[in-house]
Amino acid sequence: MGRYSGFIAMYATLASRDVDCCLIPESPFYLEGSGGLLEFVVKRLKENGHMVLVVAEGAGQELIAEETSNSKTGKDASGNKLLRDVGLWLSQKIKDHAKQQNFPITLKYIDPTYMIRAIPSNASDNVYCSLLSQSAVHGAMAGYTGFTCGLVNGHQTYIPFNRITEQQNHVVITDRMWARLLSSTNQPSFLQPDLVDEAHSEVFDGDSSVEPMKTGK
Repeated sequence: MGRYSGFIAMYATLASRDVDCCLIPESPFYLEGSGGLLEFVVKRLKENGHMVLVVAEGAGQELIAEETSNSKTGKDASGNKLLRDVGLWLSQKIKDHAKQQNFPITLKYIDPTYMIRAIPSNASDNVYCSLLSQSAVHGAMAGYTGFTCGLVNGHQTYIPFNRITEQQNHVVITDRMWARLLSSTNQPSFLQPDLVDEAHSEVFDGDSSVEPMKTGK
């Protein structure tokens, strides 16, 4: 899960509090070199002796595409683009890097697939599903079509399908929730060095047209 957005990976990481690093499609990363993911993995393993890495399905697809530029990706029965398996690819990269560093590791790769949808429901889930089903029946009996039910500001509402499908939500990596995740995992941002230098130049060089604030009496 997490083909185009990393909400599930992000919230699972925050809920667990045992995750050392979380990778999502919205936050690019790189493997090799100073400040890269592989360096961070080895560093965390040396410090703690263990590490938990959560990876969304769509993370790192551009890195895999660079290595397999000649391979073509098709589409599934629903018309969605078939993504490459980032979990297996990243696992092999970590193993190869640890071997090059002469640092023996034991890596366990767990692919949850659709296990997240198979967990038992609790009391809150049962009540919420009852409210959704009742709202759907009331809406259909009232003559509405092309809608779904959901909570908006604490109220049961009827939401047209076109309002739901008109855009896709993405994790905003400048938002507080992603900042909370970085604080929880203590992972770096994994920005490319050239992007960091560019950001620093924009901040420190500034805009010559902007004048400093003047204080009056």
